[in-house]
Amino acid sequence: MDIKSLEDRVDELITTVDRLRSENKTLRESQTNLVSERDKLLQKTEQARVRVESMIQKLKAMENE
Repeated sequence: MDIKSLEDRVDELITTVDRLRSENKTLRESQTNLVSERDKLLQKTEQARVRVESMIQKLKAMENE
């Protein structure tokens, strides 16, 4: 392998590493955003569950009157 082809190969590897770093950063940011969104949705679901249970209890209380 001559010096030129070795240089070309090293350049290719540097380009690949840079691309992978960028993709990795994007994926980590996406994961952070998705985890945050999931947490918000879980919180909203829990709030809705509590409200529904409260309404059910009120309806049962009205039935017993």
